Amino acid sequence: MKPNHWLAVAALILIACGIAAVFWQQELQYVRPTPVPAHYVSVRPGQRVVVPAPAGTAPKPVLLHFFNPDCPCSRFNLKHVKRLAKHYEKAVSFLAVVPGRFGARTGQIRREYDLPMPVVADGGKQLARACGVYATPQAALVDAHGKLYYRGNYNKSRYCTTPHSNFAQMALDSLLAGTPSPHFGETATTAYGCELPEN
Repeated sequence: MKPNHWLAVAALILIACGIAAVFWQQELQYVRPTPVPAHYVSVRPGQRVVVPAPAGTAPKPVLLHFFNPDCPCSRFNLKHVKRLAKHYEKAVSFLAVVPGRFGARTGQIRREYDLPMPVVADGGKQLARACGVYATPQAALVDAHGKLYYRGNYNKSRYCTTPHSNFAQMALDSLLAGTPSPHFGETATTAYGCELPEN
């Protein structure tokens, strides 16, 4: 084989490796469950969660949307979250919770992603720990009495397109119907997506 052919083969191999690396970064790593942190403490439904609420508002359920603008999975399900917020806006408050390092940019994040809900920064991961959340995107539904009702995935599909596994929506319907917290199994509670950053 001529030297030029070797160079062409080497270039093709490098390009193929680059494409595989990008595919891993963008796709495959999010198909696997998010690693559970070493000191993770599970939180079961029924435990009390202190949620920041606007002054003077009547107590109602709150869906905490754990969102990281740096996480592709968080961005993929935004359309679904916005749809839920619009559909349930009269009965449920929605609050986007971003990592603490975005504390100075909560208003900017709300505008940039056109979020129909307030955005708060979770300094020290206090809300995440209280709800048992260690990845994004995740939903934590807290009832009007301040007790965790559901914590888990929005859907088993990254794009939230599988109707029979719309876990967060089913939890919302269940809570509003006054039924006990549903048990969807590991498909709903095993986190997929991006690990929460340290700050």
